[in-house]
Amino acid sequence: MLYRLLKSMDAVRFENQVVSLIRPGPVGDKIQSLGVPVFSLSMWPGRLSLDALFGLVKILRRESPDLVQTWLYHADLLGVLAAKITAVPVVWNIRASNMDMTFYRRLSSVVLRACVQFSGWPQAVIVNSKAGQEFHARLGYHPRLWAHIPNGVDTMQFHPNLSARAALRNELALATDTLLIGLIARFDPMKDHWNFLRAAGLLALQNADVHFVLAGNGVEASNLSFRDYLDRDELRGRLHLLGQRDDISNLTAALDIASSSSSFGEGFSNTIAEAMSCSVPCVVTDVGDSAYLVDKTGVVVPPMDPQALADGWQRIIALGDEGRSALGAAARQRIQQNFQQDEITRQYERLYDSLMKAASQPS
Repeated sequence: MLYRLLKSMDAVRFENQVVSLIRPGPVGDKIQSLGVPVFSLSMWPGRLSLDALFGLVKILRRESPDLVQTWLYHADLLGVLAAKITAVPVVWNIRASNMDMTFYRRLSSVVLRACVQFSGWPQAVIVNSKAGQEFHARLGYHPRLWAHIPNGVDTMQFHPNLSARAALRNELALATDTLLIGLIARFDPMKDHWNFLRAAGLLALQNADVHFVLAGNGVEASNLSFRDYLDRDELRGRLHLLGQRDDISNLTAALDIASSSSSFGEGFSNTIAEAMSCSVPCVVTDVGDSAYLVDKTGVVVPPMDPQALADGWQRIIALGDEGRSALGAAARQRIQQNFQQDEITRQYERLYDSLMKAASQPS
């Protein structure tokens, strides 16, 4: 989402620079390809340090930005402290909803508690989901301003693509009419791959011609968490783990059904919005704003309920090709009408403008 925002912002009115807490990865490379400078604080993942704070302070003093926009808890905390030292306005960005911090490092819980205490310091807190705003308000967040700006989708990049459907089936050595159900998500507790895999096993027992495609960082056969499922009779040869891919738009467009199996934490699912933009009907767990996102264009099921997820897939399968096509077309229309990236970018720009105007007014 940060890359999309930078790509579509008005370069005449806004000059962007990015600071990565850790060493930049593939997204950092994509951002640099836009001509946007990317600095690194070279932190170790999951660790905060005074060196990183001082490094950020040094960058802010050197670059003299009008506004600092931080993304995610660790950056929010580090950014607001550095901005306080340098007297630069700061805006936070919350990307999650009902996070269960017991699955993560203890430091992450400490950082979140600190963010609760300092949440009155930023000029605004952006949330990409209403569920995220409600959850963090319950935690005790008390910002000066809440700003709800959902994620956006480049509907030119994510579009129906028959050649992508054929290409993926050819890659997997499958028949051209093989039905594919997919989950595009990094391997992380909140994504609940186990829910998806258990549901896949249940559906596979009733549907001999369905295959399952999973992609994302850590989603590969070498990950021991997947080994038992790969060896199960009902899923043997029908479970395809593709790892991290750089062709997500084609991969998504090749699916018959897309899913989000998350059990907590999901805010506004990029991958579901992208699938909808590709005219792929979706079955999602009722976490974050997923139910609001799909609305009447997909199926919503309870989280952590493999049978419900399998039943949801079966409902979409039962529609047949024409029914799925009609549902997918409605999904794309919903994205085009409500979540076009250009309009989402304008919302960010209008917020930045209003904050800068307010900051310039005499107190």
